[in-house]
Amino acid sequence: MTSSQVDKGTTPEEGYERGLGSRQVQMIAIGGAVGVGLFLGAGANIAKAGPSLILMYALAGVIIFFIMRALGELLLYRPVSGSFAEYSREFLGPFFGYFTGWTYWLMWVVTGMAELTAAAIYVNYWFPAVPQWVTALVFLVILFGVNLISVKLFGELEFWFSMVKVTALIGMIVIGLGVLTFGFSSAGDTAAVSNLWAFDGFFPKGIGSSLMTLQGVMFAYLAVELVGVTAGESEDPEKTLPKAINTLPWRIALFYVGALTVILCVVKWTEFAAGVSPFVKAFAEIGIPAGAGIVNFVVLTAALSSCNSGMYSTGRMLRTLADNGEAPRVFRKLSSTKTPALGITVSVGFMAIGVVLNYIVPEKAFGYVTSVATAAGIWTWLMILVSHVLYRRAVVAGRLPASAFPAPGGAKCSYVAIAFLLFVTGLIAYDSESRICLYVMAGWAVALGIGWAVLKARNPEVTQRREPELDRVG
Repeated sequence: MTSSQVDKGTTPEEGYERGLGSRQVQMIAIGGAVGVGLFLGAGANIAKAGPSLILMYALAGVIIFFIMRALGELLLYRPVSGSFAEYSREFLGPFFGYFTGWTYWLMWVVTGMAELTAAAIYVNYWFPAVPQWVTALVFLVILFGVNLISVKLFGELEFWFSMVKVTALIGMIVIGLGVLTFGFSSAGDTAAVSNLWAFDGFFPKGIGSSLMTLQGVMFAYLAVELVGVTAGESEDPEKTLPKAINTLPWRIALFYVGALTVILCVVKWTEFAAGVSPFVKAFAEIGIPAGAGIVNFVVLTAALSSCNSGMYSTGRMLRTLADNGEAPRVFRKLSSTKTPALGITVSVGFMAIGVVLNYIVPEKAFGYVTSVATAAGIWTWLMILVSHVLYRRAVVAGRLPASAFPAPGGAKCSYVAIAFLLFVTGLIAYDSESRICLYVMAGWAVALGIGWAVLKARNPEVTQRREPELDRVG
């Protein structure tokens, strides 16, 4: 689904079964904006920031929109399968395309670990005696099997997973508004909009503590760029891409800002803690125990859905990297069911590290893997933004054609987003618990640097800058 380019005359999608309809793509795009970062990660962040977390999600949402509009402009300039990895290669050089492609693969592998960890935590709601690592391992094996099924069935499963997720979120918002408006349920007496500031104010732990949650908030938005990648591979990107990106603000406003605002009005922020889904807690407080169980099932489904998508994406990314000569050619092979089975198998093998973490440090596993995924995601977003700035310079200089979907404000919003992402990186470095992800990324950079040196020695042509196929301008 991403990362790397096409050899002339072929496409990385060659041999795949094109079984995803527009109905499925649209629902997957909508569901992709809502993941485990909101369903589970928000609990710990509410405990750290209180009601001000709503503002952090809104602020980060604006930045995400800037990033997506930058990606949208690039995709309409030249809609290629490699997407941001290919733009990194074009505007910054072959090494950056290689580095971005592999780092995006890492992001999805680590996100898969986070989803498995979250799923194991959700199962503990019903079966507290079952060790976290056992549940994570069982889900890993099941999803691995599911991922070897045809893409048509995969798309249909993902459609219904996303439908359940989105419907449940809207239902939670409606019920919460009912409690606030009519005062029914056991939470009716205490539910009030004033809960947003009645307990030590809107910033109960201070602005600094609120800003520290931005790293977790950014993790919640990981994978929104897949909307652009999916649209970039569609037959009619001029119509599908602007629609997908321009609907992003209302999805963020409804699912993130809206849902959290309602929940924090219904239940005071002091009731939330790490490791507990705010949505499950809210339904328990309202006095609908069956509702809490249903919500727990929904968020479990959401986590497994995301992990399922991640497994498929990583296998496809390895195949695309192999098509570009930046990964072993054996990853180009497809199974009899037209899936990149070997790439999926290798990726799942790395996701199993998450199972080990759940065995060694179950209470910290989620925090560790989300910080690494966030660091990898920030790199990807930075590459999109820097590529966009360089593209705009080339357009102004008359070297490249203008895109049919220009970002508002030109490159100005990209500069703002770059500054914001660097600020979040600084927050990660400042936090002793999340800082470990920067060490992991440093090690990752060294490993990729060694890999590039080997690649250059064996096949110098792969590491040379190539002119883009400008006849594919959108």
